Amino acid sequence: MSEQVNTQTANPPWSRNWRDYYELCKPRVVFLIVFTAVVGMFLSTPGMVPLTPLLLGTLGIGLASASAAAINQIVDQKVDADMKRTSDRPLPTGHLTNRQAFIFALIIGAIAMVILVVWINVLTAVLTFISLIGYAVIYTMYLKRATPQNIVIGGAAGAAPPVLGWTAVTGSVDPNSLLLFLIIFAWTPPHFWALAIHKRDEYAKVNIPMLPVTHGVEFTRLHVLLYTIILILVTLLPYLVGMSGLIYLASAVILDGIFLYYAIRLQSGKHPSIAMKTFGYSIFYLMLMFAALLIDHYFLIFPA
Repeated sequence: MSEQVNTQTANPPWSRNWRDYYELCKPRVVFLIVFTAVVGMFLSTPGMVPLTPLLLGTLGIGLASASAAAINQIVDQKVDADMKRTSDRPLPTGHLTNRQAFIFALIIGAIAMVILVVWINVLTAVLTFISLIGYAVIYTMYLKRATPQNIVIGGAAGAAPPVLGWTAVTGSVDPNSLLLFLIIFAWTPPHFWALAIHKRDEYAKVNIPMLPVTHGVEFTRLHVLLYTIILILVTLLPYLVGMSGLIYLASAVILDGIFLYYAIRLQSGKHPSIAMKTFGYSIFYLMLMFAALLIDHYFLIFPA
């Protein structure tokens, strides 16, 4: 303990390795958030996205997401320290202090809001701020510890980025952007519950009421399957309403079929390693689904 304190004293607060601040932002999560936001931008217009919303809008949304991630780690540091998956994060290891993390989160969050208000539009700034509060405060501080449906209710904040990207370009919330919101909203439970099944003992250890902890693994497996079916139906909506064409439809059918295969194998309970494989596939699934939307969008505009 004394060694950790001496190390922190020896180095000025802002001379820490930049990697600690980088990891505080949950970069892999933020990358996925930013990617869906950028796809939302491109789907909002028939041509090229103007450079200001593309560059500054992406930066603002990304910084706000990173700020929310940092606040999440500040609140969850004791839980993170007791879970193997998160024990090497900057706060549990003592690489950063609460004060450093909070100041960092405050600064990048404030910069994000200034960028969005000054160079994008007020609506995008307001919606981004609501999403930040939804994840960093409502989900992290309350829902996560209050109900096994935490990830379902809190998933709304994580589903907002494509709407934010769309709004950054158009200045309004379009019904088609809400379809993108629905895809991520329906994707979140099977994605995260697959991980929760694998990490059930760790969540139980820190008294986080994830569904497999409160209702058992078998019950959660069934819900992963049911939500996967809901997700499949939701992903067909862009084609059914004319937002996308056959390229997207074919991609969605293939991707959905693989997800359903994983969910069925998970539900059977016969494959011990399938939970993490389902979780891993779900990340690629979302990226490829949004990539298919983007490719299909420009193929419809510029057919071969």
